Amino acid sequence: MVFALLCLSAWAMPNSYANNHKLLIIGDSLSAEYGLSRGTGWVALLEKRLQSNQLSWTVINASISGETTAGGQTRLATLLKTHQPQIVIIELGANDALRGLQLQATEKNLRLMIQSSKQTGAKVLLLGMRIPPNYGAEYGNQFFRLFGKLASAEQIEYLPFFLEKVADKAELFQTDQIHPNAQAQSILLNNVWPKLKPMLSH
Repeated sequence: MVFALLCLSAWAMPNSYANNHKLLIIGDSLSAEYGLSRGTGWVALLEKRLQSNQLSWTVINASISGETTAGGQTRLATLLKTHQPQIVIIELGANDALRGLQLQATEKNLRLMIQSSKQTGAKVLLLGMRIPPNYGAEYGNQFFRLFGKLASAEQIEYLPFFLEKVADKAELFQTDQIHPNAQAQSILLNNVWPKLKPMLSH
């Protein structure tokens, strides 16, 4: 099981760059609208919620389907320099685990991304993940724990499991049973929102 290597382009959500508040999301297919109609993913729904709450933030979605933490870490410096975001949401790691990559490398890449973001003055929200049990209980548990470990060490905001209330419901997935469907996107946003909202006003 691997996330499909499709939709290999990042985009900025359609909003004015006139304000100085920018939110950068760097993720994989879960944030890149894989298999969904454009504008229906959780990131697009986030922008709509920000607008409805009259919160003046530009959302830059730099997510790419199939992305690993190594790829994200390589791209991040340019993204930070180009967009100078005040908040960075990191939604990466699932593809590392699904490919059986070494957890030490995943942890190192995520740590570098967190530290690079913090060095620019940006606040960071890390979205934690779990993997299917067929990858082995020990590997899966170590993978899950590394997100909390990093968040604690780096003193950043942390959502333990991005797919909470989605992962155990087959009806919320596309036919590949890997990618959440359109119905699941509002749940994903509602998972993120309680962690993100306090970060928007400070």
